[in-house]
Amino acid sequence: MRLKPEQMRFLRFLLVGGLNTAFGYAVYAVLVLAGLSPQTALALAFCVGVIWNFFTHARLVFGARGFRRLPAYVAVYLGIYVVNAFLLGRVIALGIHPLVAQAGLAMMMAVLSYGLIKAVLTAGVHPGSS
Repeated sequence: MRLKPEQMRFLRFLLVGGLNTAFGYAVYAVLVLAGLSPQTALALAFCVGVIWNFFTHARLVFGARGFRRLPAYVAVYLGIYVVNAFLLGRVIALGIHPLVAQAGLAMMMAVLSYGLIKAVLTAGVHPGSS
């Protein structure tokens, strides 16, 4: 069975997203284990990861080049961060350990981010030109 281009793109997004999620979670875990609060660790992990993620998503998944879409990408990531931080606080308040809480939320955030990142990185791109 041959995958359609959009299916291939989604598969690449999942693979790159897995790498990006692992990278971001590793940064978060190191910071929590180093003694930072979960919210501070989350903020720093998002800051460190946003540039890495921009380049991996833009180039490897959507074929975008340059920095033109970076401001919109950062805005999307800030929105995802706000949702993630809000949910992380609620889950921790239920008594869930911060590392377990963020591990569970990471997959939800990956699903949320696909549509938003796709919209940003393909804005103004005509089919077949990415």
